[in-house]
Amino acid sequence: MAVQAAVTKFIGDTVAAFRQERSLLSTSCRKELMTNGLTATWLVSGATSNRAVTRGQNGDIPYGSPTNTQVSATLVEYHVPKALTGFDIFASQGDQTKQLRDDVISGINQEMDYVILTELANATQDYGSGTMDVSNILIAKAILGQAFVQTEQMDNMFAIVSPGASAYLMQTTEYASGDYVDYKPYNGPTRKVYRWAGINFIESALVTGLGTSSEVLYLFHRNAIGFAINSGEEMIKAGFNEEQQRSWALGSAYMAAKILQNTGIVKMSHDGSAVAST
Repeated sequence: MAVQAAVTKFIGDTVAAFRQERSLLSTSCRKELMTNGLTATWLVSGATSNRAVTRGQNGDIPYGSPTNTQVSATLVEYHVPKALTGFDIFASQGDQTKQLRDDVISGINQEMDYVILTELANATQDYGSGTMDVSNILIAKAILGQAFVQTEQMDNMFAIVSPGASAYLMQTTEYASGDYVDYKPYNGPTRKVYRWAGINFIESALVTGLGTSSEVLYLFHRNAIGFAINSGEEMIKAGFNEEQQRSWALGSAYMAAKILQNTGIVKMSHDGSAVAST
């Protein structure tokens, strides 16, 4: 039966759209905060092979030199601009001015992860096929170990996995059972960072090929990739243009990522097509 003179109530509170609101990956890199400058340069020092020597035939000890490599990244400016006219804000539901600011903050934080993932994609060590399992993770870790990567440094080891890959791993006893991990993952909320086998797993929906048969995931040591960003990270500005009766918000950041040691990164392929969104 039709309702006569039905009333529609518009709720004043805004329901936040599903989105990534903070950077998940920037803490996994060698992060440098810059107060000024165009280029960030890291020094990678040391040699993979560093055997001891014996005295030469002349009785002298042969000396070598340290191996130093400078790796540079040129910062690029990124901006997320949003604006609404005064009439748009007046005529719209909810606090649109606050929404402008929230949008630019989310956009800049998400862009940080895109910058890091774009650079990680340049790594050349590839391993894995099919769906993610314990074997793929452990063999990828072994590949790093064979390159003298300090895989025992638990605070510096990271894996970036898709929600689909995480779902497969959660179904394996070694990954999810309380007998193998410090806490029970099925008891409590979902965590974005999960530590297992001495690796910090970060779940990201920004990985290349998300929901396809060729998702690109990563296992790496913190010293393998650098990330530089202006000091204070994102710069958020907001205001009102009286002449044009327009509210605006602008999020900006100057940043760049650079692979410092290719041998410290393994790209892992995962088939996430079975859990693709519809």
